[in-house]
Amino acid sequence: MTRASAPAGALPWLPSNGVAIPCSPVPVPCLSKVLSCRVIKKHEEDDVKKGIIILIGSLAFLAGCSSKGPQIQIPPKWQGAPYHLSFGAPPAKPNPAGLTIPPIKYSANPDALETRADLVVEFDSSTAKGQGGQGPVTNQMAMGAVDISGAEGQLPADYVDKASTDLAKMLGAYCMKGKIKISVALTRSSIPMNPTDDQINAKRLSDWTPIELDFKNPHPKC
Repeated sequence: MTRASAPAGALPWLPSNGVAIPCSPVPVPCLSKVLSCRVIKKHEEDDVKKGIIILIGSLAFLAGCSSKGPQIQIPPKWQGAPYHLSFGAPPAKPNPAGLTIPPIKYSANPDALETRADLVVEFDSSTAKGQGGQGPVTNQMAMGAVDISGAEGQLPADYVDKASTDLAKMLGAYCMKGKIKISVALTRSSIPMNPTDDQINAKRLSDWTPIELDFKNPHPKC
């Protein structure tokens, strides 16, 4: 029996019957494309793995940084002096002494509450003429201690009214009249009766709160 010869360029496969069956050749360019695709896919998988490793490392680094504490500073709930003062509306009935300090309201740091305090009044003495026209001028006045309670409140009306009367007497003695600039502050009740500036500042519970008032009852001899 004569065996069939394989076509040129074909790879023969000989079955048991001895008849050669031609097979289609695999072109070399196509084979190179398959190998190239497998290599590229392998590189892409490696890049994905590297990317995941880098991402995990970055997250771990950020987690380590956050454990050192918050980067943004949260301001405290209360800022400034323990007590903040403000003035209310003027009373309907002025003080007969000629000067009326409006109601004095306060708000306080809940963590630094006091039960007693002193009111200190300071005034602009630039137009004062001294006691009876002579001698030095004292430009501040300290009241006695008063009870205060809670984080918000108002100084007693009779206490503020007495402060108005006492201040009017001082202004009259210094021959002052017209617009008077004053400032008020709260101090701890342990200050002496006639405190110095240093003693007031050392025990001050609030900042100075200014206001301008009319003094309508100057001394008759001025």
